[in-house]
Amino acid sequence: MKRLKRLAAIVLGVFLAAGGTGSSCPRAAPAWDWPVSTPEEQGLDGKALAELTDQIRKGELCPRLHALLVIRHGVLVLEEYFNNWERPRLHTLQSVSKSFTSALVGIAIARGEFKGVEEKVLDFFPDMKDIANRDERKASIRLEDLLTMRSGTDYNEQGPDSPHFQLNRLERGWDKFYLDRPMLSQPGTAFLYDSGGVILISAMLKNRTGLHAAKYAERYLFEPLGIKDYFWIENLEGHSHAGGGLNLTARDTAKLGQLYLNGGRWGDNQVVPEDWVRESCRMHVDLANPGQPPGGYGYLWWIGAPDPRGKGGQYVFMARGRYGQFIFVAPEHDLVVVILSIAQEGVRQDNPCNYMSLFYDRILTSVRR
Repeated sequence: MKRLKRLAAIVLGVFLAAGGTGSSCPRAAPAWDWPVSTPEEQGLDGKALAELTDQIRKGELCPRLHALLVIRHGVLVLEEYFNNWERPRLHTLQSVSKSFTSALVGIAIARGEFKGVEEKVLDFFPDMKDIANRDERKASIRLEDLLTMRSGTDYNEQGPDSPHFQLNRLERGWDKFYLDRPMLSQPGTAFLYDSGGVILISAMLKNRTGLHAAKYAERYLFEPLGIKDYFWIENLEGHSHAGGGLNLTARDTAKLGQLYLNGGRWGDNQVVPEDWVRESCRMHVDLANPGQPPGGYGYLWWIGAPDPRGKGGQYVFMARGRYGQFIFVAPEHDLVVVILSIAQEGVRQDNPCNYMSLFYDRILTSVRR
């Protein structure tokens, strides 16, 4: 029941913090931490950023923030914590966890454990013979459909009786619950935000590699990045909540953004294949409304509009989680920004935060060269 209570907590938006230690790995990174510089030395307007953090600290802007990190040219130029938060504490990432899961898929494909994005999802579950609502549409769901939120499955997250909240209340059988859901549409045709399909990826990893998402990440993602402390919510079967259960420090969260900005490379180690990074951050699903800036979805990464003041025109891509958890990556400016916020419903917010505006209008505008 302890794990179940922890799982219910993330659904309710309550912050969870706990620690874990990664097992040893032959490719473990040496001791490393972010190099530090001033904003001015890296071509940013330090005064503008100082004014921004002062407004946040006074509660005039984004009063729910816990952490704000800005990294330029691989160097940490701003690191601020608010609302009594501290650097070493692990923070819920909510659905930012999905982008970490996407990296695991790319690694599994490169290692030959997954055959590719065209592989049929049911092929990962050959021993599950009693899947409900089985039809041709369900049989045709591909791995890529899970990665782009287009599985066609009747799964949503709208309210306490939604399929997502039902799954989160289960102590076991998350994979069976998702695979039993009816179909709504032909896979690959309609975008419907769907954490269940991402959670299923942990079981897919387990069936192919013997490791659920957390243990697989520990060995092939966290160790190369030097991430030693983490907590990943799981059920009683050890099935990682790959859609929203990961907790990391703000500095370690930023490592995923820098890794992807570097094309999947960390030091001398190609942790995630470069072509996977490129495909993940490409707009597979166009979600922009007519007359609005471009935006869409890649492989469990959101695609945002380029800097409107920039010259390169490169898309910003981002990992995004409920209650204001973000990793922003702006290749045009060699920039990574991490925002972590209070993840709790019912917290009074007289001055709500527009996180997109915070990034585009306050942080990107501080770039001077």
